[in-house]
Amino acid sequence: MSLRAKNKDLLLIVLIYFGFYQMNFAQNIDKNCFKTGADRPELYLPLLKNKSLAIVTNQTGLLKDKTFLVDYLVKNNINIRTIFAPEHGFRGDADAGQHVKNGVDSKTGIPIISLYGTNKKPKPEQLKGIDVILFDIQDVGVRFYTYISTLTYVMEAAAENNVEVIVLDRPNPHDGYIDGPVLQNQWKSFVGMHNIPVVYGLTIGEYGKMVNGEKWLSKGIQAKYTVVPMQNYHKKQRYEISEQPSPNLPNDLSINLYPSLCFFEGTQVSVGRGTGLPFQIYGSPWTKDFAYQFTPKPSAGATDPFLNGQLCYGENLSNHTDDLRALNLDWLLQSYKEYKNPKQDFFLKNLFFDKLAGTDQLRKQIIAGKSAKEIKDSWKNDLNDFEKIRMKYIIYED
Repeated sequence: MSLRAKNKDLLLIVLIYFGFYQMNFAQNIDKNCFKTGADRPELYLPLLKNKSLAIVTNQTGLLKDKTFLVDYLVKNNINIRTIFAPEHGFRGDADAGQHVKNGVDSKTGIPIISLYGTNKKPKPEQLKGIDVILFDIQDVGVRFYTYISTLTYVMEAAAENNVEVIVLDRPNPHDGYIDGPVLQNQWKSFVGMHNIPVVYGLTIGEYGKMVNGEKWLSKGIQAKYTVVPMQNYHKKQRYEISEQPSPNLPNDLSINLYPSLCFFEGTQVSVGRGTGLPFQIYGSPWTKDFAYQFTPKPSAGATDPFLNGQLCYGENLSNHTDDLRALNLDWLLQSYKEYKNPKQDFFLKNLFFDKLAGTDQLRKQIIAGKSAKEIKDSWKNDLNDFEKIRMKYIIYED
């Protein structure tokens, strides 16, 4: 080989190595420089100075160093008059659907008002003298997870009472894609307030921006609304959640499986509440052809779990390694196929399944024996229509 050829090959190796180093260095810089809205106090402290504040937060309202946002604000002389607590409570230890009581934060002495149960929307007297509602909650980016409903009611109450809303944005672990049936009006509820798909591909800050921009609040009113954006956030990168958003979503895997498995909550199939693997397993006493077995029992965050004390047969997904970027309907369809009780008993009689799906069509398609592909094909037009709305409110690289 000639000296010129050797030098040429050496130069090529150097360029490849330097390019690889640059690429990894850039990735590390992005990762190291990522900040949630809460970790950008230089942007929001000036907006809160000399204001009377109500804050909507829970155990996920943490700074990068694990300092609780409420404690940080008090330390910086921000006047917090009220803490509003969503489903699962201020400390995040209440069961799903459990009544959350009002109280007082023992550390700061600030009154806590529940926004779950009969008081989902702040009352005018609860906002008297309040200038700003600060919202900081880690959401999971799924329509039937109720924190976006809480945000909607907060924005509505704020608009009606001339109070500003500021959202400290956080990652959506299901960002970068949309999937599932789009909710139809007759199925609107606290587990689905807007005509959006199950997975809607927006951060909670972007979501509030969409609610405001599309005039989805009562009577088309709009809130004075500000998003404190994240720094170096990318929709197709997965970010580790610093604190479990609720007792039965204990880790990133359960969050990743949640959009697909939560449909079971409208059926006679357990999703593992009352076990060590909530939203990582599923099963029923009437699906005995499945090999995996478990028995739900009372536990923290599931004091009276569904199918309490009954031996269930199902599937263990705790070793599932795929990063799901779409709903998996196979588990639901297979469970229905294997269900040995009368098929009409598979879905709960209260039709909670339809509330979760946002339509009665999915249930009817399953009963009719439609395949996963046929079901997903039926969503395409509605998803395309929603995507046109979604694109108007994206803040971050999509």
